[in-house]
Amino acid sequence: MAIVAEQGPRVIVLLSGKRKCGKDFLADALLQRLSPDRAQIVRISEPIKRHWAEAMGLDLGALLGDGAYKERYRKQMIEWSEARRQEDYGVFCRAACTTVRRSVCIVSDVRRKTDVRYFRETYGPDRLRTVRIEASEWVRTGRGWQFQAGVDDVPSECDLDDYRAWDLVLTNEQPDGVEELLDRLVELVESAYSAA
Repeated sequence: MAIVAEQGPRVIVLLSGKRKCGKDFLADALLQRLSPDRAQIVRISEPIKRHWAEAMGLDLGALLGDGAYKERYRKQMIEWSEARRQEDYGVFCRAACTTVRRSVCIVSDVRRKTDVRYFRETYGPDRLRTVRIEASEWVRTGRGWQFQAGVDDVPSECDLDDYRAWDLVLTNEQPDGVEELLDRLVELVESAYSAA
């Protein structure tokens, strides 16, 4: 049975999408729109990368970035984190949520059904808003994406492909369409905030 947290954020926005669809970009832009005094970004991958950096003597800042450095270690991090999730599906979600201090929490890297399950069970469905960000392979390739076996064909990229219970689906392909996408995200957050 789920235990719903009495404290914590009033609204939790779960962002999901394939690599190079623009999740981090939209999360950062949404944060600025909502104000860092009111909202914050939480990344489920941060505890994974922190452990990996400490264990392997790597640069945490570079692992948290969006460059080639992170890509060199991505497959190994995925394999290690999958093994941890087999023991406890919520281990990284729980670790990431220890930093939540604002009334709106933007989770920028939801990748698995168990991630959605963790937030639903921990905070209750009324606080959650789920968003799928989509972009074609052609657009993602233009942003630097290249298919990588063991990365793009495993649960960390594919587990939510057949999930259909999104509150909002956004197509992020046009640079001049970002403001409209942000308007829709803000509207989703504000309606949830009013209902909370």
